[in-house]
Amino acid sequence: MRIALITPYLPVGRNGNAHTAVRWRAFLRQAGHQVGMTLDWRSEPAQAMIALHARRSHAAIVGFARAHPERSLVVVLTGTDLYRDIRTDAQAQYSLQLAHVLVVLQEQGVAELPLPYHAKTRVIYQSAPALPPQPRPTRHFSVGMVAHLRHEKDPFRLVAALEHLPAASQIRAWHVGGEIQPGLAAQARVLAQRQPRWRWLNSRPHGEARRRIARSHLLVVPSRMEGGANVICEAVTAGTPVLASNVPGNVGMLGTDYAGYFPLEDDRALAALLFRAETDAGFYAHLVHQCALRAPLFDPHREAGAVQALLT
Repeated sequence: MRIALITPYLPVGRNGNAHTAVRWRAFLRQAGHQVGMTLDWRSEPAQAMIALHARRSHAAIVGFARAHPERSLVVVLTGTDLYRDIRTDAQAQYSLQLAHVLVVLQEQGVAELPLPYHAKTRVIYQSAPALPPQPRPTRHFSVGMVAHLRHEKDPFRLVAALEHLPAASQIRAWHVGGEIQPGLAAQARVLAQRQPRWRWLNSRPHGEARRRIARSHLLVVPSRMEGGANVICEAVTAGTPVLASNVPGNVGMLGTDYAGYFPLEDDRALAALLFRAETDAGFYAHLVHQCALRAPLFDPHREAGAVQALLT
């Protein structure tokens, strides 16, 4: 089958949508499909379309639905789709209507959709290959964050939390992520000068970011909204536990009973969790155990089977 895979960001973007598109293209090719991955659809021959992002890919979704109303049209919903755009944006709402199948990337996502759409919605967790245990620093407690600098990621919450750590803490933090919103890189440079515990590393290759996660004691995901953060998959499958903001997209990835949540935008609560994970071996082991229980959800074979099943 010839499939049009529409993504708002190509691999050079190094963001979650781009990584998802690249993985899904590989899964579909493994199943014998021909896949063209583009930013838009210009009437190229296709027996089916998979479009990431209801709002950003709206033009391609409408064009394909009008040209081929009987052919499979799958729309994958991102965090900004689920937790912002489908509530107010007419184009995103129309994309939901046109889709034959909707995909959300974690179990809490279904609840954000109008009830009539639940029957055509599938949950497909993203994945990452498991990594063997990596050596972690012994002289300090390493905490990482991987997110581009944009409002939705609350990019400087970790820096703010570091201000509330006791002097005895040995936590050292790093952040990988390039500037998306203008002005935030300059802010990051200022914060790095003020906070000696924190380093901003700007954008880095995906493989390097993943190795840094595997060699750290914790990953922090403080996002204001998430569709289903692939970086959580990458941490969990590397044996690195996560501290995350208590928003539906993170809860859908880590489970309702996970012990590593903090209230959204709460620096002091995050600082308390960081210090507890650093100093309380039992608490840290509990986080590791809970993440290990979720790891099978993020297995690449599981994701590949679910993606391939969309078009069978």
